[in-house]
Amino acid sequence: MTLSRRLLALALAVLLLGGVAAALVLRAAARADQPREGGPTIAAGEVTLTQRDRLAFLNTAQGPHRGALASVPADAPQAARTASGLTCQRFHAAAGTGVCLSSTPGALAQENRAVIVDAELRTLRDFPLAGTPSRARVSPSGRFAAWTVFVSGESYGAAFFSTRTSIVDTRTSVLEPDLEKFAISLDGRPYSAADVNFWGVTFAKDDDTFYATLGTAGQTHLVRGSVSRRAVATLAQNVECPSLSPDETRVAYKKRVTRGASLWREHVLDLSTLREVPLAEKRSVDDQAVWLDGRTLAYALPSDGAVDSTDLWTVPADGSGAPRLLAPGAASPARLR
Repeated sequence: MTLSRRLLALALAVLLLGGVAAALVLRAAARADQPREGGPTIAAGEVTLTQRDRLAFLNTAQGPHRGALASVPADAPQAARTASGLTCQRFHAAAGTGVCLSSTPGALAQENRAVIVDAELRTLRDFPLAGTPSRARVSPSGRFAAWTVFVSGESYGAAFFSTRTSIVDTRTSVLEPDLEKFAISLDGRPYSAADVNFWGVTFAKDDDTFYATLGTAGQTHLVRGSVSRRAVATLAQNVECPSLSPDETRVAYKKRVTRGASLWREHVLDLSTLREVPLAEKRSVDDQAVWLDGRTLAYALPSDGAVDSTDLWTVPADGSGAPRLLAPGAASPARLR
């Protein structure tokens, strides 16, 4: 075979293999767009953040509305879902304001953005993200929104990534792009280190106080912070992804219970006594829990037998009871009041 014929055969083989690969991708995408048998019922409709007594969440069930913000009656979380046109990787809302962390394919990489939306899910402002969406939270008044992303290439340890956490004033659009710039008090002393990371913000009602996780020197700490003073102070160790209770007396969080492994147990910490209570959920929860009310927490766990999907579960916040399935094929819950 001449060189030209060999090159032609090689080109045809490449085209053939490319066509097969493309067909496989399209077939997989088509399967992902088909509702899973026995999955939740969902249809397009109007979703607003001022609907009372509704539970909003991201629909992770297989089908055409995968990733869409959906809502159901709060007292019937497994009822038929109403899906909006807003799709996100992470979402949270309060007082008619929402934050949607989105990822869209780009020519060379994913384009990640934080989108602030109003009660009608209209975009008010959006911000580019430095990495992969991880956590999102809106303050009780809707004034502040926070998000955390994983940033590759900035690691100071063996995990090959770091986090970056930002807070924005949704009224003025003033952005604090990186909480690592805030002053840190560790055990009552000023602290600075190259390996500082923050993640998992949760806000108090005063539009200034927040809680978050500080990671440094192989330890994680619960910190209380002030947006106006641009400062944080440590309160307790081995606390990740805190969530402040509605009465602001307790923090729910995940606690690492196996050193060197990704195994967390949900706990609740009394902020006045620093006494912690392990919750009845004994599976490893890698999520920032949400308080549905003063007694109940909701969180996501991987779905059994489904790839890239989670289910929402609830558990009492006092350590009693047992975990209960709240909504299959769902993530990022927000109770609309």
